[in-house]
Amino acid sequence: MSFYKIFLLLLCMVITGSVFSQTDTVVIKVDSAMANPDSRQPKTVVPKDTVVRVAGETPDKPAVVKDSARLAIERMPGQAARRSAIVPGLGQIKNGRWWKVPFIYGGLVGTALVFEFNQRYYRDILTELQVRYNRDNNIPDDRKENPQYQNLDDTALQSGKDFYRRNRDLSVLVGLGVYAINIIDAYVDAKFFRWDVSDELSFRVKPSLQSLPAHASLVPVPGIKISLAL
Repeated sequence: MSFYKIFLLLLCMVITGSVFSQTDTVVIKVDSAMANPDSRQPKTVVPKDTVVRVAGETPDKPAVVKDSARLAIERMPGQAARRSAIVPGLGQIKNGRWWKVPFIYGGLVGTALVFEFNQRYYRDILTELQVRYNRDNNIPDDRKENPQYQNLDDTALQSGKDFYRRNRDLSVLVGLGVYAINIIDAYVDAKFFRWDVSDELSFRVKPSLQSLPAHASLVPVPGIKISLAL
């Protein structure tokens, strides 16, 4: 009887061991992309991602897509500045602010006239000083003294020469300033092309009269009224 029990126990152990030693091919699958370092077969190369991500693009914040109209508006400030740099006032005309052109050319022409006036008198006084210097040092000079300055000594002429030269240099700086303002104005005006500058704004500033009590009477006092619409 004990022999049969031992035989059945051994038979059960053999059957159970063979069952657990098998591998279920349905549950466990070998990935072909995993390379075995001991295998002689070539490794599988996984292709890289060819999608180009825009700077600042995240899954929660996608990249901003700009259409042709928006790109054209963004190019307007640079184009207006370049046009005004080439031809003063051209950027203002393209921006629809043609009324600014007379002020620009008025400033440029005005500084040019001031430059010419000071340059002319500077050269006249400089020539007079050179003629007097050559006369005092017996240096031959075919030029004659200007009778307009005969009542002025050399010190007064030297002061006048420095005065006109300084004003001439300042007129050049003013002309460059007008030219730079022309470019900056064209750029800023085109930059604010989409801004609402109408009267229907939420923030308003306007003058007003406030009544303040003084000696049992009301005295009107000028002031500034600020309105903020919420």
